[in-house]
Order: sequence, then structure tokens, then C-alpha cells
Amino acid sequence: MESIIVIVGPTGVGKTKMSIELAKRLDAEIINGDSVAIYKDLNIGSAKPTIEEREGIPHHLIDIKEVTDDYSVYDYQIDCRKAIDDITNRGKRVIIVGGTGLYIKAALYDYNFTKGTTNKAYENLTNEEILDKISKYDLYLSSTLEVNNRQRLVRVLNKLENKEVFTNNKDKLLYPIKVIGLTTDRDYLYERINKRVDIMINNGLLDEINSLKDKYKSSRILNSGIGYKEFYDYLFNSKDLDSVIESIKQDSRRFAKRQYTFFNHQFDTKWIEVDFSNFNNTIEEVMNYIKK
Repeated sequence: MESIIVIVGPTGVGKTKMSIELAKRLDAEIINGDSVAIYKDLNIGSAKPTIEEREGIPHHLIDIKEVTDDYSVYDYQIDCRKAIDDITNRGKRVIIVGGTGLYIKAALYDYNFTKGTTNKAYENLTNEEILDKISKYDLYLSSTLEVNNRQRLVRVLNKLENKEVFTNNKDKLLYPIKVIGLTTDRDYLYERINKRVDIMINNGLLDEINSLKDKYKSSRILNSGIGYKEFYDYLFNSKDLDSVIESIKQDSRRFAKRQYTFFNHQFDTKWIEVDFSNFNNTIEEVMNYIKK
């Protein structure tokens, strides 16, 4: 089996564009590795590639769930491995692209999930406070968790408090992979993130949010996904739009920092500086690395 190409990195660094260009050259199909793009109707806020942007390249695990559906890292693990088998059985190469590190790692490594009972909901704790409690039990484990995935955080903390056994062989790879991280200067990245949020607003993000208003009360992803969760108080508690926009920018910048930390610690990542003035230079550099 040829190596699975994994394109990772912070939001706004050009992962989607890179994956499309590589798929053309490698006769590959793309598996989405972003936890928000899995859901239908979350288009602008997720920066999901449009049909036109996909340029005819088959994409898997995009638009497969309704926003009111529950979908976990366990579900992603199953679906991603099925997609890998399907693509490789047809003689195509696999590219996984996205920024949800835990999803990607769970699919490619020997993570074994067991269904545990959640005994406490921890309503009095924020996600950050739950994650802090987890870190006091296991600092390494806490570094693998997404702070926005409350369901997972609650389940893990319950397991730790109940002294349940985690059965993960998280360092055992199940597939040959090459992990390529796209990066750029941190200040420039933050500038791109801020501009990207402004473009989303101009492209109709507010209309997208208003169309989803009646689903906020029953949707986990709308209350946890960056670009969507920040609108809850705008819709229901009279928070002004400018404050919401600033919150999205701030949350996106913070998430980018966590993405760097995760991909540095959890993968053998080859980091490549993006040439935004001539993206073809970056494509060639990535291709040269893949061919080694």
C-alpha cells in the first residue's frame, strides 16, 4: 500500500488548495479531516470546499450528517477507515486533509474506543475547566483532546474519575503515512485568519446562521464548532454582531495555536513554509517530499 498523504496545519494556511493539487498529480481521492465539514448546511463557517473548488476530485466524509445528529471521533474512525479501504481497493491513493487532529490520529493509529456510561454531566464546569481536570490525571491524554468537543471531554473525565481503563495503543500506526504540515509566520497567519472571518461575513455567514437558528437548541456541533458557537448569544441573548465577529477571530487564533501543538506532538510532521506569492513553489516542495 502506498503511503497515505496527510495534509495538516492551522486554519487558513492553504490545506484545501494543496490537497486538490496533490490529488490531481497523484490520482488520489480526498478524505475530509475536519469535524465541522462533516455536517450538511455548515458551509461558510466551516470553509468547506465548494463543488467548484473540488474540481471534480472525489471527496469523502463531507456533508454526511445533519446538524442535529451526534457524530463522535469513534464514528469518524469507522467511517474514515472504510473510506481508506474503498479508495485503495479501487487503486487510488488517499489524501486526508483537515485540522481536527484527534479525528485523523484516531483513524490512522490503533485507538480502541469502548462505550462508557457518562455518570456526570459537569454542568457547572466549562470545557476548559474539564480539560484542566483531565490534565491533572494525565497531561499527555489532555494534549490529545479537542477543547470544543464537550461530549468527549465529559466521557474522558468520567472514565478517569471512575478509574476505568483506557485501551489505546496510540503510537501504533495502522497504515503507512506521510504527514505534511503547512505553516507560515505566526503574525501573518493571524492576519489571514482575521481577514478570512471578514470574508465569511461578506459571503453570507450571517444568513447561514439565521437559517440554522431553530436547530441551535438541539445541535451539539452548532454549540461547539468555531464559527458557529459564537453566534448563540447573538441569536438568543442580544449580543452584538461586532463582538461575535471578534470572538470568532480570537477563537480561531487560539485554535491555530492548539493545532500546532497537537501536530507537533502527535505526528511525525514535515513542516513546509507556504509561499503565498507563488503557491506552485509550495506544491513542488511537497511533491518532492512525497517522492522521497
